[in-house]
Amino acid sequence: MIIGIPAEIKSDERRVSLTPAGAAALRAHGHRVIVEHHAGIGSGFEDREYGASGATIASSAAAVWTRADMVLKVKEPQPSEFRFFQPGKVLFTYLHLAPDKRLTRELLARRMTSIGYETIQLEDGSLPLLAPMSEVAGRLAIQCGSWCLQSRNGGRGVLLSGAPGVRPGKVVVLGGGIAGLNACRVAAGIGAEVTILDVNPSRLRYLSDLLGGHAITVMSNRATLEEEVRQADLVIGAVLVPGARAPRLLSAALVARMKPGAALVDLSIDQGGVSETSRATTHGKPTFIKNGVVHYCVTNMPAMVPHTSTYALTNATLSYAIEIADRGVLEAGRISAAIRHGLNTYDGRVVHPAVAEAQRMKPHSPWQ
Repeated sequence: MIIGIPAEIKSDERRVSLTPAGAAALRAHGHRVIVEHHAGIGSGFEDREYGASGATIASSAAAVWTRADMVLKVKEPQPSEFRFFQPGKVLFTYLHLAPDKRLTRELLARRMTSIGYETIQLEDGSLPLLAPMSEVAGRLAIQCGSWCLQSRNGGRGVLLSGAPGVRPGKVVVLGGGIAGLNACRVAAGIGAEVTILDVNPSRLRYLSDLLGGHAITVMSNRATLEEEVRQADLVIGAVLVPGARAPRLLSAALVARMKPGAALVDLSIDQGGVSETSRATTHGKPTFIKNGVVHYCVTNMPAMVPHTSTYALTNATLSYAIEIADRGVLEAGRISAAIRHGLNTYDGRVVHPAVAEAQRMKPHSPWQ
């Protein structure tokens, strides 16, 4: 199979979908790898490193997309890339189709096979390809939230760690998954007062043991959520339903009742966001103020640290890419439940049930 690695073109996206070592691993399995010129430069990888790994360097994105049987990307295709879609071509990337009707329509109309990193799911319910970027985003969330709280950025002027004789800031994390856990670890590590909410009591017990009393765990319901959010200096939205739109936990009215100058970092924005007031932002203009609260809703936060993120992403995706390349999508899906869960569209139809529900379509399985 020919594997294509185009340069990412989404605003401020400097990651690349495969390291040179990953290209060498695919070559070892007998596959060809085509990398667009300078695709890895933002992550610190030069063309000569890909060439040394056995990859071919292409002069343009069109050359990569046209020749490749499977395209590996980091972020969802942008409108200018839709023209490269062809029937039967495999796209393996972060898709987040649930809130994106336009991309879904294009994939279906052009009969593209698409597999979402975020919907590859193991039997225990874990999301192995979302995990590394969730870890990075969760850790960055506190860094970005601290920046939002600075008075020059419209924030309350609160130092989350506090100071001798001064109380620390209060951080409230919504969602006890991987991103939420990592946000808690960093927030607790700098000395903030941390509360994490989740709807799963078993998960809360696990988090309580893991965090060793450095964070307060609270069962999430309407009353507890409102109470904690109103008292927070920084709220981290870290809720995920695989393949589906994120639940809107914060109404505009509740945001208006938060402390003036408080901050909301919405890590769930790729799936639509946890707040009625959230809207996607970019690294170039990451924040806006709504109802007196500084909102940080950047859709690709791990792109801030592309070198680290690219290594972490390749470590997670490579084995699945090799499996798909070795066997083909349908055979790989028959053998691997994780890949079967990951398939979003195939031959002009939506496959993933949560995506179908969000788009008000009927799911169709190619394995039936």
